[in-house]
Amino acid sequence: MAKEVVRSITVNQIGYLTNHKKIALFKGRGGTFRVVNDLTKEVVFQGEAATSIKDEASGVNVYSGDFTHIGMPGQYHIEQEGREPSGSFIISDTSYHQLHKGLLKAFYYFRCGVELEESFAGPWKHKACHVSKGKVYAQPNCLLDSSGGWHDAGDYGKYTGPGAKAVADLLLAYELYPDAFSEPVPLPESDRVMPDVLHECRVELEWLFKMQDASTGGAFHKLTTPHFPALDVMPEEDVAELYFSPISSAATGCFAGVMAMAARIYMPFNKGFAESCLQASLTAWKWLEQNPDVIGFKNPSEISTGEYGDEQDLDERYWAAAELFRTTGDESYQRVFITLSQQPFSKTNLGWADMGGYGTIAYFLHGEQQGVESVYNALKGEWLQEADRLVEQCSQDGYSISLRTEDYIWGSNMLVMNNAMLLLIAYHVQKDAKYESCALDHLHYLMGRNVLDISYVTGFGDRSVMNPHHRPSVGDHVILPVPGMVVGGPDRGLHDDYVREHLQGLPAAQCFADHEDSYSTNEVTIYWNSPAVFVVSHFNG
Repeated sequence: MAKEVVRSITVNQIGYLTNHKKIALFKGRGGTFRVVNDLTKEVVFQGEAATSIKDEASGVNVYSGDFTHIGMPGQYHIEQEGREPSGSFIISDTSYHQLHKGLLKAFYYFRCGVELEESFAGPWKHKACHVSKGKVYAQPNCLLDSSGGWHDAGDYGKYTGPGAKAVADLLLAYELYPDAFSEPVPLPESDRVMPDVLHECRVELEWLFKMQDASTGGAFHKLTTPHFPALDVMPEEDVAELYFSPISSAATGCFAGVMAMAARIYMPFNKGFAESCLQASLTAWKWLEQNPDVIGFKNPSEISTGEYGDEQDLDERYWAAAELFRTTGDESYQRVFITLSQQPFSKTNLGWADMGGYGTIAYFLHGEQQGVESVYNALKGEWLQEADRLVEQCSQDGYSISLRTEDYIWGSNMLVMNNAMLLLIAYHVQKDAKYESCALDHLHYLMGRNVLDISYVTGFGDRSVMNPHHRPSVGDHVILPVPGMVVGGPDRGLHDDYVREHLQGLPAAQCFADHEDSYSTNEVTIYWNSPAVFVVSHFNG
């Protein structure tokens, strides 16, 4: 079969919003371009792609063509003499409506412990999985209920810290952009009373309750089988023993933070559940107070699944203190928060190992009047300084995103979406349009306006990822992958055998393989989807 041509005119393969900037990017050369209405075949705009950036990360010269002038809703494509046309895209006020639903629906497909029925899962249905009790590591006679929640990634492990990040992103999306979630996905629980995003988050929160050790209040770091199953093993076929790995302080801090957050957000819908979340958070906080030293995590020798090690817990404690202060109003948590804010860790990062940004966001959203003015202003200044750095980096990048060459790491698309999320929080606290515009450029990159002309979200875009490293997508014998899942993206480190064999010598932004064996570039995870949901929520109001 002939290799698919990589188009050199790249666009957001979903589309553009009517009243926002519309840019196409041209690889290698500029010149006159035409925007054509797909239905009428009429040329509706002609422009010049003239401004060029020599883009180090992608290894090409990139020319920019602005067609913001077009405000008429419709479906279009871009042509240039001697080149294959771009993919088709829509211009509409609701361009990202279905994408938003798809990114959120992906969490349903990640569900563990329940049958995914055809009426909701379509051809990607499967039977209930991982319903057996799990052993507490080093306590072989201690068996605990382990079912529920979301599979973390392309495998079937479940992890406290990454799960907390994913829930936090979704709850923040709902808190800041509730109108984006006005329609059901739908889910089995859809009731048009509580938004579906909260139904879905509750799936993970109910599992997180099971990760809290009843005798101490600490949170187990993860729940997995000893080793990864083969790539074609369906969830219900993965029947190896499950182990609760030991408690860690980072996991406990994440648990305390997300539970305090959930207590606040669920209170209008389910007081009993909200109170349970708050009590779990308070119990975890007590554990943190009783264990002031870092209790890190390393995989036990018998376990080889993802480690998610984290030897620093100040950021997780900072987040927990901020959320408990915001939820309870108790000044003792603010005092801890302020003390921790003076420590040397990032107050802006939003990664699964660097959770400080969530503490800062909680302090922002609680309001300047509720906090200490000098602390609030210092954190705001730090946040805006980082946002300005990202905007400046975008201006120097051929594809208008904030990644430097060295940032194309394992999971680079998480950085793309986390950075866009950071920019939108900056826009929330300081209404400067440059932050919103730069965040939208990151979404354009994710959806196809990149050097590889590929949508990094399964099932969305005319050239989207087809072969993710995702066991159900491999094992179900359905041609199309499970839709709505964000893959990891280019990784200049070439961290798996497939890319080491096939991608040697390529520029950083081209180090991606749409192949099921490339776990370092083409795997999926809940915490890559979650910031994408947040970003699209902003533009889906």
